Amino acid sequence: MKPELFRGSAAALLIASASMSASMSARAADEAEAIEPDQPGIVESSSTVGQGRALLETGLGYQRDKSGGVRSRLWSTPTLLRFGFAQDWEFRIETDGYQRLRATDADGTARVSGWADTALGVKWHWQDSDGEHGKPGLAWLLHMDMDSGSAAFRGQGVRPSLRLTAEWDLPHDWSAGLIGGLYRDRRDDGGHFVGGILGASLGWPIAERWKGYVEVAGDQLASSRNGGRSISAGTGVTWLVDRRLQLDASLNRGLTKQTPDWVLGLGVSIGF
Repeated sequence: MKPELFRGSAAALLIASASMSASMSARAADEAEAIEPDQPGIVESSSTVGQGRALLETGLGYQRDKSGGVRSRLWSTPTLLRFGFAQDWEFRIETDGYQRLRATDADGTARVSGWADTALGVKWHWQDSDGEHGKPGLAWLLHMDMDSGSAAFRGQGVRPSLRLTAEWDLPHDWSAGLIGGLYRDRRDDGGHFVGGILGASLGWPIAERWKGYVEVAGDQLASSRNGGRSISAGTGVTWLVDRRLQLDASLNRGLTKQTPDWVLGLGVSIGF
């Protein structure tokens, strides 16, 4: 081969290699920057959104219940807004949004609508996961539910909660999660009490960018005097449309009388 041809072929090979490496790096960066929403489900992710980034998780919720001779239907617009103010820290604003309730008993049907309370919180990503050594990703979540909603949906005073969530990366792109915590609430008579939060989930890949999950969770574990136990079993799917957009759907079945019989959710998560 002539030296000129050799030099030209080498240059072309170097350019092609550089282009391929840049393309692979861009794809890897895209994957690394893909959003990891907390919705759907009660067992939240251990990740934070990253410094200077924001994630909006919202959707439409519907729950149906029949207990004590009353049939109720509740529509809501659950929303979570997450701001990353440091690499492992985020500020959170969460609410069930606008709600519309219809309740029917022997005396007729009553309808009420308004805004749910808003919670302010922070999330700290404490530890990265390590699949090879079985080490989970860990995060602490501290929330303060404020009595800020409409009269029909307003809670009793400020209610703090502290939760620890853990995520394991399993072989073949499966995952497992646990969440546990405590919350402090107030009864109608003004007395305070402490309740528990506990849940577990299992996720698996369905197809490229599609994932499914199942979970069993109790978001309210207290004595009968303090509201009883709200426990549900749920399943759902997520579709990562691209690295900044996810769609999801979920279905939960109540396992105790304090839990709505059925809860259906449709959600969208958008990263900024």
